[in-house]
Amino acid sequence: MEGVQNTAYFSEYEDLEVHEIMLRDRPRQEAYKNAIMQNAALFRNKVVMDVGAGTGILSAFCAKAGAKLVYAIEASNLAKIALSVMEENNLTSIVKVIHDKVENFVLPPSAEKVDIIVSEWMGFYLLHEGMLDSVIYARDKFLKSDGQMFPSEATIYVAPCAVPSRFDDWNDIDGISLNSFGKMLRQQKSNKPEIIYMSPENLLHNGVAMFWMNLNEIRCDELESIVFQEVVPSQRQGRHQGFCIWFDCRFPGDSYENAVILSTAPSAPNTHWKQCIVVLPDTACEELEENSPVAFKISMIRRSDDIRKYNLEVELIDPNVVEHPVPCECHLTKCILIKTHLQNMDNS
Repeated sequence: MEGVQNTAYFSEYEDLEVHEIMLRDRPRQEAYKNAIMQNAALFRNKVVMDVGAGTGILSAFCAKAGAKLVYAIEASNLAKIALSVMEENNLTSIVKVIHDKVENFVLPPSAEKVDIIVSEWMGFYLLHEGMLDSVIYARDKFLKSDGQMFPSEATIYVAPCAVPSRFDDWNDIDGISLNSFGKMLRQQKSNKPEIIYMSPENLLHNGVAMFWMNLNEIRCDELESIVFQEVVPSQRQGRHQGFCIWFDCRFPGDSYENAVILSTAPSAPNTHWKQCIVVLPDTACEELEENSPVAFKISMIRRSDDIRKYNLEVELIDPNVVEHPVPCECHLTKCILIKTHLQNMDNS
């Protein structure tokens, strides 16, 4: 089954329109280019591996930054295009295009391990249809113990939100109420999260980090099941109709504060990853006042029939029966009392 899945994955990846979308994604392109070029000192005279090189543009950035050797590993037939790109830019003496899966790659005899691994491996809501497992494999087998990962960190965020495109937009279509259609449409789509652009004003919270990873340390078994439970106070009034999920990636830099960050947040410039929206059933939607508590559990479970994909589930929890963070800004009496007590302790 895995072989069939990989064949289908690489076949779909050969669609040039997929790569056109990525190459025209300016936040994506600028993040990788800036992260590499602004760290030229890290790349100078170093050996680099680009996992899933695609058209080879990241490999070309590394060569331009001063790398002495770049292994551009690409399993699909895009490897032929990557080779043409290197020839077109006179980079074939530095960038060696390898048409194979990284799991099959073997370093040349007496060759040193690589200093840096570069990869654009992220999928929807970071992990869905991504290729992080292959990057981890490459890191464990080919990266020096003091090597660098580009990106080096990744964080998944979640926030309660309104989803007017699935609810409110059907109140009036050219003067006609189509709420019955909207209800049936939501029911039809209820078993699958949607990938759309979420307007920042529809977020009811700025977002809480549900998962963080250090790319130098994360293990594949840690990606099998991600379960996060939290209580967040709504930061603005609105109708709670779903949850919005996005991710950020951080690259190495001369300081943590000045590092390049690729963000797919609703408040950031649009990327081809957009945001992932889980729409709630009609019966679960409710009007929230500012500081209303939203308690939930979200699960991302790797699918057994396709290891590149995840099942995503959200469960609403009664905020009166679960522990809240301390301090908590919600308007429940117990949280107000705890917050007041802590403030009094600070002032004493």
